[in-house]
Amino acid sequence: MPLGASSDRLAAIQADFLQAWQVLLDQARLGTLAPLTDRRFASEAWSNNPHALFSAHAYLIMARALQDMALAAELGDEARERLQFSVMQWVEAAAPSNFLASNPDAIQALLRSGGDTLQHGLSNLLHDLRHRRITQTDASAFAPGDNLAVTPGAVVYENPLMQLIQYQPQGTQVHQRPLLMVPPCINKYYILDLQPANSLVAHALQAGFQVYMISWRNPRAGDDDGIDTRTWDDYIQDGVLQAIDVVQTISRQPQINALGFCVGGTLLSTALAVARARGQDPVASLTLLTTLLDFRDTGILGVFVDEWHARTREQLLGRGGLMTAGELSTTFSFLRPSELVWNYVESNYLMGKSPRAFDLLSWNADGTNLPGPFFAWYFRNTYLENRLKTGKLHVCGQAVDLRALDMPAYLYASRDDHIVPWGSAYASTLLLRGPLRFVLGESGHIAGVINPPERGRRGYWSRDADALPSDPSEWLAHASHAKGSWWPDWLAWLADHAGPMRQASRSLGNRKYPVIEPAPGRYVKVKAD
Repeated sequence: MPLGASSDRLAAIQADFLQAWQVLLDQARLGTLAPLTDRRFASEAWSNNPHALFSAHAYLIMARALQDMALAAELGDEARERLQFSVMQWVEAAAPSNFLASNPDAIQALLRSGGDTLQHGLSNLLHDLRHRRITQTDASAFAPGDNLAVTPGAVVYENPLMQLIQYQPQGTQVHQRPLLMVPPCINKYYILDLQPANSLVAHALQAGFQVYMISWRNPRAGDDDGIDTRTWDDYIQDGVLQAIDVVQTISRQPQINALGFCVGGTLLSTALAVARARGQDPVASLTLLTTLLDFRDTGILGVFVDEWHARTREQLLGRGGLMTAGELSTTFSFLRPSELVWNYVESNYLMGKSPRAFDLLSWNADGTNLPGPFFAWYFRNTYLENRLKTGKLHVCGQAVDLRALDMPAYLYASRDDHIVPWGSAYASTLLLRGPLRFVLGESGHIAGVINPPERGRRGYWSRDADALPSDPSEWLAHASHAKGSWWPDWLAWLADHAGPMRQASRSLGNRKYPVIEPAPGRYVKVKAD
């Protein structure tokens, strides 16, 4: 019995379970078991095998009972969420589709192939054990500089934290004010520059914008220059603010436009607040994509957030060391284990299939390590204590006041985002003080952002700029839906803040910041340990 669960609620769960179980037994006896629509059990191999179909039905009944019991536990909200998360992990792992002996699709494939699928599956398993991760795609089919991150440009600045890429204009005329993109440092930048057809960088260039990109360094265990001791302050001063200064110098513009994606948006907003505290105003407009500034509700990631985790990270990493790409990747995968873990267990190991090549998943597999002090500070001050929005947090010797950011801002969130819940992204509208436009796209954290208009997929919601109620559900109830990509909407908005058109420069960099090497540069090609 769950601790503190009411006897009435537990009795109701038991009654529902027994009723469903009796119905299942009756249907099995009469041979009337219905096929299942659950993706894991929907094939003919399952529906044509009475024993397998019975086991799938029984599994779903027991899974529902366990989930109901976790929900019924009279615990605090945080404890209940952790219990539900733990039960979800066990339930997903116990599915009969995850085991060779109880998966009729795998058994059928094994017999038809004469054992080849088992041999291939074991080979896939051994490969993944050696590399300490589940393979989700054929990563060998893609590489930055070969068929990913191929937009022409050059590295015009570098330091131990980042390289700065300036892209070649794709027309004779460009907007006067350049755009700096700040990607998350927990991933490689080229999610914004995958292939030409789905590159946000390329689309911005084609629309007449000057584009610059930060490419964060991927620290490795063998590096001996102290990169593993770098802090949040270092990423603000030597990363974002330094990049802004270089872009201003090369473009000869006192103000630029800036875009931040995910953690990159959090870094960018912090950096701009530091600049404002110093009496500087380097950015004319701000774009934030799936970004948290108010960490009150971090969604499913909240199950990992407590004082014990913060202290553990500080003890292990607070003075140096690396938060590894492998640990970060595993954490994010188990947020959606059915799709990102067990789906591949069945396909790769039981069915012996090789994952198909997919640019987005190849990028996802190309993870980065993080300096320990940076991660430990970020975890405590944002996820645990939510201090970024208070105006009392000090970064680079300055009090960070996000309410001082009064430049026009474009805020994008994804409706099905499990990493940055869209309501939490919307909460930034209560912090920023300039003219705001909030847009909500369909799909998730990555697929919602990377949605080129040529594909005509998905859609987005928007409202007039002055219609931003405090309640996100109220905003959505009165928002208008448009089919297709949100990119044209953003590019039109950005054009209003990018100044007049002028002659594009034929050369990249300048005397102070000459070209170092062609894009995508060296940093993005460094693999995590």
